Amino acid sequence: MPAALAGAYAECLALARAHYENFPVASRLLPAPLRPHVAALYAFARTADDIADEGAAPAAERLAALDAWRDRVVRAGGGGPPREGDPAWLPALGHTIVSRDLPIALFHDLLSAFAQDVTVRRYATWDELFDYCRRSANPVGRLVLRIGGYRDAALDASSDALCTALQLTNFWQDFRTDWERGRLYLPREVWDATGGAERDLDRCTLPHEWKAALARAAGTTRDWFDRGREVCTTVRGRLGYELRVTWLGGCAVLDKLAANGYDPVATRPRLGALDVPGLLWRAWRWPAVRGSR
Repeated sequence: MPAALAGAYAECLALARAHYENFPVASRLLPAPLRPHVAALYAFARTADDIADEGAAPAAERLAALDAWRDRVVRAGGGGPPREGDPAWLPALGHTIVSRDLPIALFHDLLSAFAQDVTVRRYATWDELFDYCRRSANPVGRLVLRIGGYRDAALDASSDALCTALQLTNFWQDFRTDWERGRLYLPREVWDATGGAERDLDRCTLPHEWKAALARAAGTTRDWFDRGREVCTTVRGRLGYELRVTWLGGCAVLDKLAANGYDPVATRPRLGALDVPGLLWRAWRWPAVRGSR
């Protein structure tokens, strides 16, 4: 690999490891040849997310910046030369798109979801939220599968379910942060049914109506995790092991949410260092794992 390209991938890896996530991006669980490509995907998504969340900038300005970012990604994926203002790591993303034959349409889906975050602050129904997940989360799983050499419709469907489950889990985990940013991802049809009211979300703890709504939402999320088991079982090697750890970790966050009485405002459910050994052990024993309720 040319030194300049290797340096671009190194920047992607550094960017991926500098941000907190439930799981380290491009971790050592992945096969070494896949890590730079996954890190390049993360650098793309991190940049787009930062553009969408630049709260001080007007919405029109952020949308224009996302359009410009889309043009840069398309150019990089087509093998175009770098231009002034391109991040130094962008050639790595272009190399990943070309060498792994990644569908550019999946990047367009992701960018459409980031743009939606600029303008949409509420969701009325599950169908609306699932459509958002279809574009904000599911493309990531499909791209990772293709990086790993998998191109199978059944695996794509199972991966979509897992990614939707992980996205929903992240919404419930970051419930308070999203609310402080003016966003509410829990569908209105859920909290309407339990008697919730938005004015109550400014409290230090959630009232029982919102806890009940989040309990229902967590149940729906577990159903999506159940649908996403197959990709964790079928994909082999270290990529499969990473998927199993991720599946188990998502379920563990839901367990912590339940243990907190479904109040992520009072206590944010998150994984810690003490959770890791158990997750790794259960991933190794995967055939015997049936999740938790």
